[in-house]
Amino acid sequence: MTEPATVALDGALDRATTRGLWATLRTRVQFWVSVVLLALLAIVAAIPGPLAGIFGEGDPRACDLAESNRPPVPGHLFGTDVQGCDVLANVLSGTRTSLFIGLATTAICLVVAVALGTLAGYAGGWVDALIARTADVVLGFPFLLGAIIVLNTAPNRSPLLLAAVLAFFSWPTFARLIRSSVKEVREREFVQAAHVLGLSRARVVLTHVLPNSLAPTLAIAATMVGGVIGAEATLTFLGVGLVPPSISWGVQLSTAQSYFQSAPHTVVFPSIFLTVTVISLIMLGDALRDALDPRGRT
Repeated sequence: MTEPATVALDGALDRATTRGLWATLRTRVQFWVSVVLLALLAIVAAIPGPLAGIFGEGDPRACDLAESNRPPVPGHLFGTDVQGCDVLANVLSGTRTSLFIGLATTAICLVVAVALGTLAGYAGGWVDALIARTADVVLGFPFLLGAIIVLNTAPNRSPLLLAAVLAFFSWPTFARLIRSSVKEVREREFVQAAHVLGLSRARVVLTHVLPNSLAPTLAIAATMVGGVIGAEATLTFLGVGLVPPSISWGVQLSTAQSYFQSAPHTVVFPSIFLTVTVISLIMLGDALRDALDPRGRT
């Protein structure tokens, strides 16, 4: 088999997989519902101020203590919080921070996991054993407990720091999945043919092994974004996540917890946005998982 034939076969496999995946996804109502909801959230995250200004106060930091914990009224559709700040403006602004933490954590995890998982799966031997034992050590720490311990020592907890800490305790799951996929793909005929043709290991990995090993991580990545957003809210609620003046759904829930009985709107509206976001990402992950499973392509 010549090199062009090998590349053509590999490309044909990729195109067939992509066409099959799209053909399955586009028939799923679950997929389209999640995509529409996430697209709306992305728009909110991009322009929270102008959107909030349409319905009332657009500045989340424009507060009036005389308006503290007011219920929803025209001009303040979600009411005001204990500081007299517009809850709608804060909820919309918090969308950007919460989505950033979820996406940044997942991106960091993918970069680390792809590098280590591919190296372990392709090289094998002592390299595989070393990376596997390192992953076991990280997995030995409970996710939230490990994050709490690390964040408690941080003098300034920014969204990027929070994303980095959550990623540190999350990458082994991705790495193990990619390692398994790489081990399976490296034994396929088109990969073996590429080796016979004398292609370098780096080229084989980058053009043949890796592109055919990443598909199983798509579903987990989408689900993980939702899980990370929920974890950020949990850590902030416990007092070890973000702190004001940062704006996120977790910060809002942490601040409002003492006023739930007297001002339930300060808890309800951030909770609705948080729940819808997490459920949308889980739905997207489930749709991708079903589409990637050959048994689900009916």
